[in-house]
Amino acid sequence: MANEKDFSIELKQDVAKGSYSNLAIITHSRSEFILDFASMLPGLPKPEVHNRIIMNPEHAKRLYLALQDNINKYESQHGPIALGTEPKPTFPMGGIGGGAKS
Repeated sequence: MANEKDFSIELKQDVAKGSYSNLAIITHSRSEFILDFASMLPGLPKPEVHNRIIMNPEHAKRLYLALQDNINKYESQHGPIALGTEPKPTFPMGGIGGGAKS
């Protein structure tokens, strides 16, 4: 079995540009987690989902741990990240299978 650091990835130019997201909607079933990334911008009637990532529970937990580790490293270098007091969205948030309003 190869060491996790012994592989390389290809990053195509159109993907390398990335896309902006200031809203993530996360839903799950027994077998997968669904992460929808959207942008909520002034002048637009509702957020538009730009990317949907579907992962199994094990990979979702690995993502959670890696993100937690990176946030800790960021905060140790730059200080705590303030969450602020952003207004709650008033559109349905449920994703797959319906949803509740915030």
